[in-house]
Amino acid sequence: QVQLVESGGGLVQAGGSLRLSCAASRSIVGIIARNWYRQVPGNQRELVATLTSGTTTYADAVKGRFTISRDNAKNTFYLQMNSLKPEDTAVYYCNVRSAIGGSSYWGQGTQVTVSS
Repeated sequence: QVQLVESGGGLVQAGGSLRLSCAASRSIVGIIARNWYRQVPGNQRELVATLTSGTTTYADAVKGRFTISRDNAKNTFYLQMNSLKPEDTAVYYCNVRSAIGGSSYWGQGTQVTVSS
């Protein structure tokens, strides 16, 4: 069973930066997409960024501030978050979707708190 382990969350002042990492315990075959979601208590989980083989897409709220990228050699992908705002405060989850059996893997979540 593949495990995704997230790191990089924490407390930062508004305007600051954080980089989240999502490391897979082993190589995942047939990846369709790598995603970052976030969730505020009481709200639905929100898709923040997606990386496919050829494209990246972002939620309007983070466009121009967040960047999703990957390092295949490390089985890791990242979310670089710049110009952070208090409304970016949430638990961030990484997700990988595979075409093999329709598998979907989730990280445990990492808290990002942005103070004003």
